[in-house]
Amino acid sequence: MLPASVTASSDAKPRASPSQAFLYAERAVAALTAVLALMLPALWNGFPLLQYDSGGYIARWYEGYLVPSRSTTFGLFLTASERFNFWPAVAIQSILTVWVVALALRAFGLAKSPWRTTAVIAVLSVLTTLPWLTSILLTDIFAGLAVLSLHLLVFRPAALRRWEKIGLFLLIAFSAATHSATFAALLGAGFIARISLPAAVPLRGLVRGLAALAVGAALLLTTNFALSRQFAWTPGGYSIPFGRLLQDGIVTRYLDAHCPQEQLKLCPYRHKLPRSADDFLWGDSIFNELGRFAGLQGEMRHIVLRSLVTNPWDHVRTALAATLSQLTLTATGAGVHDKLWHTYGIIERYLPAMVPAMHAARQQRGVLRFDLLNRLHKPVAILSLLLALGLLVRSMYRRDGDALALLAATVLLAVLANAFVCGALSGPHDRYGARLAWVPVFVVALAALRAWFGATRPLVGEHPNAAATPPPELPRHNNQADLAR
Repeated sequence: MLPASVTASSDAKPRASPSQAFLYAERAVAALTAVLALMLPALWNGFPLLQYDSGGYIARWYEGYLVPSRSTTFGLFLTASERFNFWPAVAIQSILTVWVVALALRAFGLAKSPWRTTAVIAVLSVLTTLPWLTSILLTDIFAGLAVLSLHLLVFRPAALRRWEKIGLFLLIAFSAATHSATFAALLGAGFIARISLPAAVPLRGLVRGLAALAVGAALLLTTNFALSRQFAWTPGGYSIPFGRLLQDGIVTRYLDAHCPQEQLKLCPYRHKLPRSADDFLWGDSIFNELGRFAGLQGEMRHIVLRSLVTNPWDHVRTALAATLSQLTLTATGAGVHDKLWHTYGIIERYLPAMVPAMHAARQQRGVLRFDLLNRLHKPVAILSLLLALGLLVRSMYRRDGDALALLAATVLLAVLANAFVCGALSGPHDRYGARLAWVPVFVVALAALRAWFGATRPLVGEHPNAAATPPPELPRHNNQADLAR
């Protein structure tokens, strides 16, 4: 019979060895460094970055009704962190980004060191808009995270632990609920992939992805109902495409042709309409005098649908041009300036204790400038798209079933779907392209790492090799076994 002291020792929780403790500490320091790199713009600014749309999300909890393109799900996410000046939201966005990047590195057999994730994050922080997305109170970072998460969940599930698959599933659902454009782009990219590459898209993986999007839709409907008592999708409807048609001159041409016959509210103002959708919908325009969304929703719907019937080729031509234009618009910092009167007003009205910190930030003092950054970010974004396309074409030519080329295909389809959803339906804008611009750069970085270190190429549909499978848990001391020896 063993002594009581020995029995107590065997029942106690085993302690990590010095080598294990060092590994844990190294992982923690590497991860913390990567997270801080992504938070650096907000930390330098002294306050999370703001944009015109930020105020609409912040206000959702307080106003209790639905407004176009402002997700209540993301609004509640911000509300949960407002006690600490929204810093938890920035931290969570950064942590999730590091986590997804680390999972992708491991899934492709490239996670040999925790510092490799940190190095990749550092490169992306310099070459792309990534840290400016994680540092701002907007939904944009979740578009790129959802694309990568969806690919891992659909195509590389064998490289993931069970809890990681659950986490990615929930991240996709939340991301889809944060913005209708993200939901539509993910759905569109998945549909195109299934149609164009049926053999490469596993049915079980596709079901998992669609289930995550369905949960995201349910989440958005639930938060909309909880805040507004309306079981409805976030509004936006025909006002968003109406704005793009206004920019392209279709609205003016329709009004010129039909105002003699149709009694429309916009008829008397058809030659005074702003040329920009932003100026019309969000500026001081006739839109406000005619009742905004409530007053003009029916008329905007009528013009969008009737112009589509009377002049469909005009719609096709301008939609194609807008999509192509959107592919080239990726500038960092669009709308991030010091004239955000709506957002400032929301914070001053509902969160007065936060006002001194907000106004003390560099952004509100007019210090932020993005011209120099965009001299680097814009060409890198375009070049990475071409390189990702080259990676895909090369794999298709060789028919080698390269799993990294399949990731490139997923990302390119997502970028194309995003360009159509945002450019053709809403109107081309740098912000819409910038939210995904870092993802093709990440794909190119993975290819560069593989070429540099000579890593094994995982194949499409292949069970991940040892380098890509989840790493085993660190060995633990077994006190009872040690005693037996």
